[in-house]
Amino acid sequence: MHESPKQVLVVEDDPTIVELLGIHLKDLGFAIDHASNGRKGLDKALAGNHDLLILDVMLPEMDGLEICKRIRQENRKVPILMLTSRSEELDKVLGLELGADDYITKPFSIREFIARVKALFRRMEADTQPDATDGQPEILEFAALTIDLTKRKVILSGNTLDLTAKEFDLLALFARNPGRAYNRQQLLDQVWGYQFSGYDHTVNSHINRLRAKLEADPAEPFFIKTVWGVGYRFIDLDELES
Repeated sequence: MHESPKQVLVVEDDPTIVELLGIHLKDLGFAIDHASNGRKGLDKALAGNHDLLILDVMLPEMDGLEICKRIRQENRKVPILMLTSRSEELDKVLGLELGADDYITKPFSIREFIARVKALFRRMEADTQPDATDGQPEILEFAALTIDLTKRKVILSGNTLDLTAKEFDLLALFARNPGRAYNRQQLLDQVWGYQFSGYDHTVNSHINRLRAKLEADPAEPFFIKTVWGVGYRFIDLDELES
């Protein structure tokens, strides 16, 4: 049996760009869906089962940043690649904070676009693969916190936490390395990728949101500690035992 093609939704109001992206995405074997305004794009994204969303920032009726925000509020884990004709740092920071997985600024080369799309699918496939070193699910436990790295599931005191993909990636990195201090740039490199160098504020925002979901008192965090002058670290195993 042939595997069904991956579904890509392109939300873009420029027909020339839509046609160009469609040609190259189809060449990669993807099935293409399209919406020319933001409201229709959001409706399709929430109603469909897409493997990738490509969102323009500037759209009629609803912009791509708002679409991204709404999708993540619904806890949809679909990868999001954002396009924009503007190069302001504010757009990039907002896109990342709202849960975009990657960002590319117009005009861009098709080679760069294809490379970004392939990288997103590689990352997504790596996230869904079981641990090759052990046939059993990789589960980490810290006091009342359980992190299932294979199922990407987090349980705190018997309750399942609703984390975005990046919040889970951030927590998993910390939990795999308890006690290790990371500066913000190291977290950007390992969770978001090297192309987001310099967006330290994005790390702070994700830490704050993760603490709000994870900590009994985010102002006095138990799991994710601030290391003054450095960045952040996860609770050390020795601290749990003491």
